[in-house]
Amino acid sequence: MRELRVIGLEPDGSHVVCADADTGEKFRLPADDKLRAASRGDIARLGQIEIEMDSQLRPREIQARIRAGASVEQVADEAGIPLSKVERFAYPVLLERSRAADMAQGGHPVRDNGPAVPTLAEIVTQAFRARGHNIDDATWDAWRDEDNHWVAQLQWQAGRTTNAAHWRYQPDAHGGTIVALDDTAFDLIDPDFGRPLRGLAPVAFDEPEQLEFADYPVEPPLPAPEPERIVEAESDVPEPVDEDDTAPEHTAPKIAPHQTSNKDKRGKPSLPSWDDVLLGVRSSGR
Repeated sequence: MRELRVIGLEPDGSHVVCADADTGEKFRLPADDKLRAASRGDIARLGQIEIEMDSQLRPREIQARIRAGASVEQVADEAGIPLSKVERFAYPVLLERSRAADMAQGGHPVRDNGPAVPTLAEIVTQAFRARGHNIDDATWDAWRDEDNHWVAQLQWQAGRTTNAAHWRYQPDAHGGTIVALDDTAFDLIDPDFGRPLRGLAPVAFDEPEQLEFADYPVEPPLPAPEPERIVEAESDVPEPVDEDDTAPEHTAPKIAPHQTSNKDKRGKPSLPSWDDVLLGVRSSGR
């Protein structure tokens, strides 16, 4: 690399004139902001100017994309610049997002009866434990939406499925409030989440083809009903009625052969005797 020395400016001041110390060959450099930042040793400004010249996104636009949830890789691919140039401006914004995610975990989810006493992190940890997941395997993130509100995200892997829950976080002096933005987020903060269903009992499989309910006693089978005895009447054919009779006579109902009448001669029910009451038998001997 050859060393050049500055020998002056062009008359219009648009270029700096340099010369090779060995050969005397002259060169000129544009006197722009990039050269001024390099002469001052302002590396941050120099990198900002390089991004403005090499890409279609300005540094403020890069930070705005990152603050809205984009990753460094996404912005670098979109702008067509190296990752190192994006990371230089994305780093402070990523710290801001990480801080907002930590604050959202200390917020209180809003329910029908008002904000809950436990924090979002405590409620989600209990929900993960009830579902059989490990909260340490999940990742938290946050960004600002189009309305400039913070959106907190919890993402985890369940088998081959990537799950994510989103809440809107509103900071305040008491830790902030959390509002669910999707069904997954609502289920995780639902107070009824993970409760066992009513009316179910654990089942123990003692034998291959036999189920035993541990919490409910097994009632003995009911005895089979005895066959009903059919009493045949003396005759199923009604007696003929004389056509000359103007009014049918009311006859007493017939009694089955094996039954005895409980009425006396006057037609009133007969009362049991003292022998029936004291000895438990009828005076007739039956």
